[in-house]
Amino acid sequence: MTSRERIQAVLNHEMPDRLPIDFGAHRSSGMGAAGYNRLKKYLGHSTETTKLYDIMQQLAYPEAFMIDRFGGDIVQVMQLKPSFGVRCDRWKCGELPCGDLSMVPYEFHPVVNQDGDYELRNEAGVCIAKRPKDGIYYDNMNYFLKDVDTLEELKEKMVLPVITEEELDFLEVQAKELYYNTDKALLLHVGCAVFEEGQQEFGFENFYYNLAAEKEMIHYWADHMTDAYCVMLDRILDRVGKYIDVAMFGGDDLGTQQAAQISEEMYREMIKPYHKKIYQFVRKKDPTVKVGLHCCGAIKKLLPDLIDAGVQVLNPIQISAKGMDPKELKERFGKDLVFWGGGADMQGFVNRTEDLQEIYRHVRELLDIFAPEGNYIFAPVHNILDNVSPEKVVTIYQAALDYRKEQEERESV
Repeated sequence: MTSRERIQAVLNHEMPDRLPIDFGAHRSSGMGAAGYNRLKKYLGHSTETTKLYDIMQQLAYPEAFMIDRFGGDIVQVMQLKPSFGVRCDRWKCGELPCGDLSMVPYEFHPVVNQDGDYELRNEAGVCIAKRPKDGIYYDNMNYFLKDVDTLEELKEKMVLPVITEEELDFLEVQAKELYYNTDKALLLHVGCAVFEEGQQEFGFENFYYNLAAEKEMIHYWADHMTDAYCVMLDRILDRVGKYIDVAMFGGDDLGTQQAAQISEEMYREMIKPYHKKIYQFVRKKDPTVKVGLHCCGAIKKLLPDLIDAGVQVLNPIQISAKGMDPKELKERFGKDLVFWGGGADMQGFVNRTEDLQEIYRHVRELLDIFAPEGNYIFAPVHNILDNVSPEKVVTIYQAALDYRKEQEERESV
């Protein structure tokens, strides 16, 4: 099988010829740009061609030779404005927080404030995102619905998402280039979050309060947001549906380390109808495009509802969270979901040991749980952060590559 055929087989609940692998194919299975550069140096490559494309998470866009080195079967169709509205169609030399020189978006112009923090400002000079002077990531600062108290105020202030012809043209060019010039499967990160978007617009505390106390307002907001999402998705699929294999929604994190952020009852009442609307829209519009969801945390109790809503592929499988036992997840949900991730517990295991053999065994044990009977795409849990050594990254992926090689050897006997 080609890489594309391998991923398509898994997405259709068929057995692939060997383990499918993801190396940085989307914004929740990527690498921090500084860590990516360290990995490139370790492997003997220059860092000058590294592109920082996700401003918020400071992620690198993985290059083809790196994807091939680690056995990657799927690639991301880059958006024109993947993070904080910063365009990624022109590049310049810039400096990462670690001091490395790499390529950054031409329009990326952070401003240092009086406290030494780095700010991104909109055309009106308002700070929309900030990175602490000793930090790595940019946090959203633009909770533009935080002071909304009534439905009337919401109607005045809410902003519906749109996608422009320019953005669609950019997507189509990217998708065609990857489809016709590689044998990789294609993923498009469509966003279209509901729960997490509410947190980013109203603010966390206000959104929790409104879910319980201002239900009419939240239903109005979510209904109009998802109507707008469907218009966007319709236009996107018309342009690139024939090329892409997965539409990845989110992040729409419903979990914490210990439990879901809201009860099952509240999810069913306040969020699920809108998840179902957008997921089912994609499934009916183009059944060849599978619905993926990035959803962190302890979400086991919500999985039956997410499956019912239309989720077909789940990422990142945060096995360090309470109740997210790999064996139970595979046994209970492995026939309904394609698990994407869960292949190395970066938080609870990898970052707590320097023993590479232990890390190797850890990955192999997880592969022995997730990989049998298919319905699995290998990737670590979430992004690989900058503090993960190149040796650990190589060990994680070598375990997956060895698993794949052993599959091939068994087939050839």
